[in-house]
Amino acid sequence: MIIVRNLSKTFPPNHRVLQRISFQADEGELVALLGKSGSGKTTFFRCLMLKEKWDEGQYIYDGQDISSVNAWERFQLRKQWAYLEEKPALNLNKSALKNVLSALLFKKSWVRFLTNSVSEDDHMEAMDYLDKVGLLDKAHEKVEKLSGGEKQRVAICKAMIKGARVIYADEPVSGLDPEAASLIMQDLQAICRKEKLLIFCSLHQVELAEKFGSRIWGLSDGKLTVDIAGRRLTHREKELIF
Repeated sequence: MIIVRNLSKTFPPNHRVLQRISFQADEGELVALLGKSGSGKTTFFRCLMLKEKWDEGQYIYDGQDISSVNAWERFQLRKQWAYLEEKPALNLNKSALKNVLSALLFKKSWVRFLTNSVSEDDHMEAMDYLDKVGLLDKAHEKVEKLSGGEKQRVAICKAMIKGARVIYADEPVSGLDPEAASLIMQDLQAICRKEKLLIFCSLHQVELAEKFGSRIWGLSDGKLTVDIAGRRLTHREKELIF
């Protein structure tokens, strides 16, 4: 689904953030990206989401070379991608259900968008997604009252109902207790397998990457130093990353 060849990025005056990164990633994979702070993980995601320009490299998505696209093409491509941040971008004053429904903006006709109308089918679809992540009983509760893990699950629902085919999860479990973090990773793993999505998930916790990643990448000093199938890392592999 995604092929990248020799992706490189430099910040002025001469700070090389990404150095000739190459890979192929396919639907149904949960790629756990490990790396210490400052290794380039967030910049890497921003480049893949076309939110950051890179200096050189080829980027092929779904068989199409998107290394150089115009603003309209970039907008259309971004509709297929979702970005999950450490602190989910949610409206705290609205319910979990209304937050999920807001993601349907990408699917609505102009008439429904301007009138902000929600059909019964929209409502049921949003409820179904909340049920998938165990939040059906919290559907009408304001997001500000939800725990950190529950907020992240609402964000996952928004990504799914939007129709995203690729999810970039940037430290989605940072700051969560071990149980909540494990539940978020279980959700991501389950939807990756069932919906055949491609998920990139940056993490600090090696044990979560080993347990839930179908593939593990290690990023160090802007270089992809480890690329293996999901399993326990060797001592040498950990040294290459950290």
